[in-house]
Formats: sequence, structure tokens, C-alpha cells
Amino acid sequence: MKRITLVTGGSRSGKSKHALELAVSYHNKAFIATAEPTDDEMRARIELHRRQRDASFFTVEEPIDLLAALKSLSENTEVVVLDCITVWLGNLFYRGKITDGTCPEIDAFLDSLEAPSCHLILVTNEVGMGVIPADAATRLFRDTAGSINQILAELAHEVILTVSGIPMKIK
Repeated sequence: MKRITLVTGGSRSGKSKHALELAVSYHNKAFIATAEPTDDEMRARIELHRRQRDASFFTVEEPIDLLAALKSLSENTEVVVLDCITVWLGNLFYRGKITDGTCPEIDAFLDSLEAPSCHLILVTNEVGMGVIPADAATRLFRDTAGSINQILAELAHEVILTVSGIPMKIK
């Protein structure tokens, strides 16, 4: 089914686990990973996520060009788990690609969601429930992520909030 499911929640809330559970019944499935192994802690997180998904997922690791990653998949792909939008936004920020909350890569990706070629399960962090960041750059990241999440939630056919490992359908 060609639809979008957005899975959101705080850090370590069970978002990724639930997204994988949603995809398990599909035969032709893909996983797009946006994290980069920038340090030992991130390498350990990436390895944990790799162990959590079974070998039946075709995996693409792409930190920046999500549109190219989606286009690289087989046309037989039935479901894609994209994990995670906020890590991808962080990658764009660190490379200086987002200025004043705008970025061609973001625009191209969002445009591609108007007509998904398969079921897309997008994982993102809910960033609006924490403290107000102390510096302007972090506030811009939080504001951009919040705005993107709102757009994704509007486009999504289903939105699931995970809290303490419990998924709750909110749309």
C-alpha cells in the first residue's frame, strides 16, 4: 500500500523498534539509515540498530541525499523504514546545508512524499517537549525539526507516538 506512517517519540522511546515491527509482514522491504559513525558511542548505536533488524531488509546507508536513496531502491520494494529524520537534519546542519531553516535537500525530499512509490515508515524524534535550547543554532535545529515533523504528520496517513516503548496512534 502506498502510504506514509510517521513514528515519533523521544530518544530511546521505542520508535525504531516499532517501525521495524510495522514493516515485518512485508516481503520486499528496505531500510534507509541516516546515522554516521562519528564516534564510538554512535558506532555502538548503529550496531545495535543493525542487530535489531533482520537480514530480510535491503539496507541503504545515506546521511544526506534521501531522495537518491529512495530512487536507488528496487521498484518491487513494498515498504521502506527511514530511520531517522532528525539525524538526517543534524547531518544537513553539520554540513552547513540549512540556512534560516531552508535547504534544497529537505524541499526535494518533502516533494517526493506527495506520491510515495511504496509504504514509507518515517522515524523522527519529537523535539518540542524539552527545554528551550540555550543557543541560537540549537534553537534553529529544534525549530526546523519541529516544522518538518508537522509537515510529515500532515502528509502521513498514520502518526504513531511512542512513549516508554508503548506505541500510541494519534492520527
